Amino acid sequence: MPELPEVETMCRGIQCIAGSRITRVVLLPCTRRPIRLAPHFPMLARRVAGQRVVSVGRLGKRVVLELERGDRLMIEPRMTGLMLLADPPSHEHLRLRLDLASGRVPHVWYWDRRGLGVVQLLSARAFQSWLDRQPLGPDALTISSAELVQRLSPSRRPIKVALLDQRAIAGIGNLYAAEILHRAGVHPAQPCDQLAPRQWDALHAALRQVLREAIRLEGSTLSDGTYRNALSRSGRYQTRHRVYGRAGQRCPTCRKGEIVRMVQAQRSSFFCPVCQPLGRD
Repeated sequence: MPELPEVETMCRGIQCIAGSRITRVVLLPCTRRPIRLAPHFPMLARRVAGQRVVSVGRLGKRVVLELERGDRLMIEPRMTGLMLLADPPSHEHLRLRLDLASGRVPHVWYWDRRGLGVVQLLSARAFQSWLDRQPLGPDALTISSAELVQRLSPSRRPIKVALLDQRAIAGIGNLYAAEILHRAGVHPAQPCDQLAPRQWDALHAALRQVLREAIRLEGSTLSDGTYRNALSRSGRYQTRHRVYGRAGQRCPTCRKGEIVRMVQAQRSSFFCPVCQPLGRD
């Protein structure tokens, strides 16, 4: 968390800064764990100042600001990072501020409660080199059914674990993997190479449905209240969760099974054994 829907919501929320010029980057005083900055802040601030924001985009779970000289300012929110235009949840966790001119808003902030986020400034060449070193799979929002099968079906890994591999498919995290698999009726421990064609079709359809619906509802704000959109408002998709975080509760889909939690690759998986039986279709 944040995953693809939350980061896509962040990008859409700050889309209005495209065309603005960054007049200054301010490192805000914070006594909490510092976020990672690369290069070191004085150089980053000097290189960014004066550049116009050409576009605001998303790369997997990262926000990417393309600047006019070809540089990319890449923000990886990780666990608790937010891109905000107003009303931060708390002032003590504000990390960076971009001051803007010639646009609709005067500032954009980066806020991070746990300080696990990463902010990198990369030249066009360094950005391409980064992509070559850390290749991402096709974006989960646009991957085709054929690509999904081609990239995952040869694997013997459990399907839930494979969906979290950003090299195979970019953007899906623990929460949405659980919801997608439940919507598709696929058990999270089912090995990829044992999924039947009908199950792959259902999985691809569920992937598109869940992610698009979550983006429309601006992501999921969980019980800790950390995630917010750019205007510091809660997401609404958490009211549609069918299995995530619901261990021991009655399945809202079949009304018969009880949601089970198990651990896969050190992450919690939630599923309904009635809706998602283990075994080849």
